Amino acid sequence: MSAKLLSLIIIVTMFLGCNTKHEKADPKLLTDRDLMHRNMNQLTEVIINDMFSPPVSSRIYAYTSLAAYEAIKFDKPGYSSITEKLNSFPSMPLPEKNKPYNYLLAATKAFFTVAEKITFSADTLNNYKNRVFADFKTLLDEETYNRSIEFGSAVGKEILERTTKDNYKQTRGMPKFLGSNETGKWRPTPPDYSDAAEPNWSMILPLAIDSSAGFKCPLANPYSTDTTSAFYKNLYEVYTIGANLTDEQKLIAKYWDDNPFVTEYSGHLMYGNKKITPVGHWIGITSIACKMKNLDAVETARLYSLTTTAIFDAIITCWEEKFRSQQVRPITVINELIDRGWQPFLQTPPFPEHTSGHSGISASAATVLTVMLGDNFAFEDTSDLAYIGMKRSFKSFNQAAQEASLSRVYGGIHYRNGVDAGAFQGRQIAEYVLNKLSPKDASLAGH
Repeated sequence: MSAKLLSLIIIVTMFLGCNTKHEKADPKLLTDRDLMHRNMNQLTEVIINDMFSPPVSSRIYAYTSLAAYEAIKFDKPGYSSITEKLNSFPSMPLPEKNKPYNYLLAATKAFFTVAEKITFSADTLNNYKNRVFADFKTLLDEETYNRSIEFGSAVGKEILERTTKDNYKQTRGMPKFLGSNETGKWRPTPPDYSDAAEPNWSMILPLAIDSSAGFKCPLANPYSTDTTSAFYKNLYEVYTIGANLTDEQKLIAKYWDDNPFVTEYSGHLMYGNKKITPVGHWIGITSIACKMKNLDAVETARLYSLTTTAIFDAIITCWEEKFRSQQVRPITVINELIDRGWQPFLQTPPFPEHTSGHSGISASAATVLTVMLGDNFAFEDTSDLAYIGMKRSFKSFNQAAQEASLSRVYGGIHYRNGVDAGAFQGRQIAEYVLNKLSPKDASLAGH
């Protein structure tokens, strides 16, 4: 045998060995609180890829977060079930007494058991999940590994049981909403003139609130062409701001755009830019805050659950008001009454104006984070850095939420009345959720 042939055999053997043997994982993985964030980040990537709307993404984040928490809460004394205080959830499984579990593994299994069923990109999730499970397998004895996997799977299946009765499936087959020709009512907007997104979302069963009926918000200003009316003043403000945007206002509008699918046109070509949703943006902020506060895995899972529950219910109330009032978007009226050539800085989302979803999502998340982690919580927001190459610093969660809300006026897609009402809705819902799910002494602010 020649020396060259022998060398080739050795190289091939080494290559095959490296690819058939799973390297032993870092033992820190067993207590790595960052795994909760990596799991969530993987889910965000899938949500972006699958182009889920903000309402649907809120549903995905909420159910997966609750699954992870219900599995991991047993890792730390004093943490009780959240789902037992929510609407229409079955009783969660209990671990066997005096048997060893790895609850971080169980939480990961519960999280992905749910995620695989309520997203589309199962292969992407499986590839990531299988790598994580393989790492755990090298570190745990077989019985503990299997017991933890089985427990996480059982929790995930109970969470999935709730997804079958929240009316989501029923709303998939309902008629589209194409708008109205009635003066002052929403009509599809350029450039796509799409039918409205999720017109029946108010039928989704809320998580914490009984119904949105008890959470009234400021009403939309009645449509009017009278230049002294509240509606026209709000309208003209949007037009004036849009025609004189400063560089800072443009930056703020772009930063908080978070439109999951913006259509771009180049001549006869059309292509879509995928972005993080506004829900995903606040999930990113929650992750940043957890890391800054050095929260452990159980505290992290709980904060994700409280935040996503508030967002989920806030969006239901927002969407109910949107399709009740059917308020027309600024671009429609400005083009008709003021300036046919005017265009908003941001692309108008395909649903009625009042109230602002961004404002409700941001206010609900900021309220939860402020109560749980404290006011004047300064942070650098890098949630969108990987997607649009931008980051911003804020002195508090509320400051970030207020800027996100105002960005919709700068973007030319909301009236000031609409963003203020949305923020009011979000705060109401978050306060209710916290009062129902989190005792006054359960704040993490002094952690």
